[in-house]
Amino acid sequence: MHRPLVAVAGAMVLLAVACAIGLWLDPRVLVGAPIWLKPLKFAISIVVYTLTLAWMISLLDDHRRRAGRRLGTAVAAGLSIEMVAIVGQLLRGRQSHFNVATAFDIAVWSVMAASIMVVFVATLGLGVILLRQRLADRPAALAIGLGLGIALAGMAVGFLMTFPTPSQLDALAGGAAPTLAGAHSVGVEDGGPGLPLVGWSTAGGDLRVGHFVGLHGLQALPLTAFALTLLSRRRPSLTDPAVRARLLVVAGAGYAWLTALLTWQALRGQPVVAPDPLTLAAGAVGLLSVLTAAIWVVRHHSCARSSSLAAGAR
Repeated sequence: MHRPLVAVAGAMVLLAVACAIGLWLDPRVLVGAPIWLKPLKFAISIVVYTLTLAWMISLLDDHRRRAGRRLGTAVAAGLSIEMVAIVGQLLRGRQSHFNVATAFDIAVWSVMAASIMVVFVATLGLGVILLRQRLADRPAALAIGLGLGIALAGMAVGFLMTFPTPSQLDALAGGAAPTLAGAHSVGVEDGGPGLPLVGWSTAGGDLRVGHFVGLHGLQALPLTAFALTLLSRRRPSLTDPAVRARLLVVAGAGYAWLTALLTWQALRGQPVVAPDPLTLAAGAVGLLSVLTAAIWVVRHHSCARSSSLAAGAR
């Protein structure tokens, strides 16, 4: 296993425990949420992300593993810097993301932005290496490639949060000194009513929804490949790796569609818990398309197999 990534995961487990204790002991609230909730969510997410990348690097052959390990180390360093900045600002009682109130806050925010760019580029590089790696299990290889691609798209949704909101632009045009540049909410101010634990806005759009769902495509697609492998022991139609590979393409397309749909919904200023008829219709079309494609893949294989057996019998 990749030691720096595993070390970061271990540190984040300890941080998550500390944050849980902080939630119990510290009543402070920042941007409408308990002050220790944000680092807790980041810590848990980073544990899953780093361990997944460490596993993917272990799949590389000796020729590519050195480059993969270097990229993994860059990811570990970037995420570590990000969390140091988040926790450091928390200890000051200040907002970490989008904070441009003072020269120090601007410097911290700039470092955070640079570290996430390092993580993005390193993950992209690792994805390219993994795509060039020929794995014996074709469905698993497809799942890894699709998962990385969707995760990068989900990570890119985070960049949309860095653009100033209309109210921030109006304040800047009026000559007011900016304190924030960017937000995760659309149509409402950050810190309003939100869902338990995750805090996603229930009053307006929230880009964190698409960001979260897309980012964890990194785990969702490999887990889907694993589930299909288990099902193949009971379903003869899934024993063919080509069928599982096609189903994974369908699942990847559906997951990418879901990420895009949630991001589009947020950009329209619509809460994730209150989709309008247009959003529901788009979701229904996507779901129906995925189900239709999956059924076609399985039935097409069954028909092709029956024809082959019949031809062999003749």
